[in-house]
Formats: sequence, structure tokens, C-alpha cells
Amino acid sequence: MAKRSVSYLLLVLFAILIIPPMSSAKKSFREQFIDNYRNNKFQAQVILVKRNKAILEQEIRKLMEEAHRPGLSFREKIELLDLASAMATMHMHWNKGSKELVDEIARLQKEEIEKEKERKSFIRGIQEVERVPGNFVMLTHFDEMQEKGLSPVVYPHWVHRLFFRCKVCHEDIFRMARGTNPVNQKSIEEGKSCGVCHNGKLSFDATSEKECERCHILGKPEATPLVDLSLIDPQELSEMAERVGAYWDVEKLPGGRYPLDRFGFIDWIALENTDAFEPASSLGTENGEKEETRDNRIFFRSTSKFMKSVIFDHRIHTTWVKCSLCHPALFKPELGANKIRMREMSEGKSCGKCHGKVSFTYADCKRCHNHKGAPPEGVLTREPQDAGRAIPR
Repeated sequence: MAKRSVSYLLLVLFAILIIPPMSSAKKSFREQFIDNYRNNKFQAQVILVKRNKAILEQEIRKLMEEAHRPGLSFREKIELLDLASAMATMHMHWNKGSKELVDEIARLQKEEIEKEKERKSFIRGIQEVERVPGNFVMLTHFDEMQEKGLSPVVYPHWVHRLFFRCKVCHEDIFRMARGTNPVNQKSIEEGKSCGVCHNGKLSFDATSEKECERCHILGKPEATPLVDLSLIDPQELSEMAERVGAYWDVEKLPGGRYPLDRFGFIDWIALENTDAFEPASSLGTENGEKEETRDNRIFFRSTSKFMKSVIFDHRIHTTWVKCSLCHPALFKPELGANKIRMREMSEGKSCGKCHGKVSFTYADCKRCHNHKGAPPEGVLTREPQDAGRAIPR
């Protein structure tokens, strides 16, 4: 008796091991269709489509509706429409289904492909504009701009830099961090953000509807001069400079062109050395503040055998930006207290706050790594023993 019980248990265990378990739920029509479609089960697909003739159009419509769900990527939409097209085509051939449904899906597919082409063209347009250091496209209020039939705004830092030093706007008017400034029509009309200058006096009036096209130009021919640095209008430069209290003399530009670096962008140091321009350092002296500059230089010894050392020139930087932009948020104001790493720059930290965005890219290594040997006399050295010593003014 005991042997019989053991044999029975062994038989049950064997059955459990060799017989595949029943699925908890029968596969839906769509799941079966996809399985046949992906695994080239042609005969099984024919049977499935014919057997489900009554529900096929409903299944196809569901796929078409799902393809219009918000938030789906182009690939996800096309995958759903491709599946719907396959169902509709098989339904037409094997069940004498509607050809109109096949044509409707084809129309939807074409529409999605055209939308994707427009989207990619739009992205390429943004990339072309933002290829120039300091240029960026303002998309925060994109839906609102579309409703009003306006293109996104192209903001050219470099054009403003031709007439103003960075310290004029940063950090009193704008924080130097993209997306952190409330730039909108309301703030402009209140004389804030862009409205500080674009008021019809210092520059064109950004509150006037007829001037909208001066900024909302992405994808338009008017944006070309903001990307093509070879286009210079001497008269416009001189007139604008005189109006804002800056100076321009295009005749002093070698060959009548902006000096460019090896990446094809304006070399601002070389430009300044031409004496062709002198940007304004303020919007006036009514605030009574004295412009602060420093003229000391700091030696950074390179740790690489293949790279020369760096001499950081405070004078060049403080001519353009306020000390408060960097100290103490980015750099501690003590000699030797800061470790500068290239990796951090690529993340927008330390020197990467400006370089690679509005100033020359850190990829232009030799612009900084250009000193061989010991530091020149009078240059401060960033050595461990100097840590904690305050930088002289």
C-alpha cells in the first residue's frame, strides 16, 4: 500500500514537471496577431484574421486612437499605425474589408512622417542658431507663441556683447543661468528683463507689436545675420554704439571682418586688441557704483605631460564680468583653495559657467594652456603652500 502511494506521488510530480502550466489568461487577439506577425506564422495569421472578422475593424480603430495619445514618441506612433495597417490590409484581402480604412491609416502615417520631418527641421534650426557661442533659442513660452503665430525668440549674446560688457546685465538684470530668468512680455512691459533697454529709447521698443518680428525670428531669413558672423553693417554698428554709449570703428578691423578663433567664432581678446570697439560697461552712473577690476595673474601648473600650464588673467575677466559672478559661489577667493578640473567644466561648473556657453569653448585647449616653464615674475603661483592666502587686489 505504501509503495502504491509513493508511486502515485511520483506520477503526479512527473506530470507537474513535464506538462506546461495553463496560461492564467488567454492571449488577446492583438497579442496573437503580433506573435504571428513577428514570427512569420503566415497560416496561423490567416486563420486568426478570418476567425476574428467581426471584431477586426474595432481592433484597428483602437490602434488608430492609441496612436493619437499625447506623449507618444514618433517611433511609438508609427509602430501602432504600422500594426493597424497590417491588420487593415489583411482584413481587406481575406475578409473583403474596407479599402477606405487602409487608405485612412496610410494618410495618418504620412501626416506623422511630415510632422516628424518638421520637428527634426525645427531642432536643426535650433542647433544651427545655438552653434554660435552665446546664442540660444527661447522656448519657455512656446505654446503661447504658437497661438499668436510667432516664431520662438533667437537671443544673440554675441550681438549684445558688441555694445555692452557682460557686467551690464549680469547679475543685476539677469542671473547667468539659462532658464532661471522670468523673461516674458509682462516683465518687458514693466521695464524689467529685456525691457530695461528695449524701451524705444536705448534700443527698439519690445512692447510694440510691430517690433515683434525683431526677436521672434527662428527659422526666418532675419535670423541669418545672427549665425553668419561674416555679415557686418558698419553704419548700423556705429549708430548703435553711439546710442548706447559704446564705440565702434569697423575700419580698424583687419580685412573688415571680426577676428575669429580656430572654431570660426569671434575671438574677443583679439577683437579688443584691434581697438575697433569699446563696449559700454554700464547703463549709466546713476547708481554711483565704481567699476571693480583686478590686474593680478595666477599661474596654474599643468599636471599633464602633454599640456602646457595656464596663466589666469584677472584683468581680462574683470573687464567683462563682476567679481561677484565667480566669487565665492564658483571659486573661493583664496589662492590655492580651488581645484580646477576639465571634467567639471564640461558639467558647467567652475570655468564651464561661461566657457563653452558664451565664451570660447574649453575644447580650445591652447587658448589657456599656453605657458611653458616657470611662471613669469610677478605672477601669483597656485601652489599648495599658498593655500589660504588672500588674493591681493
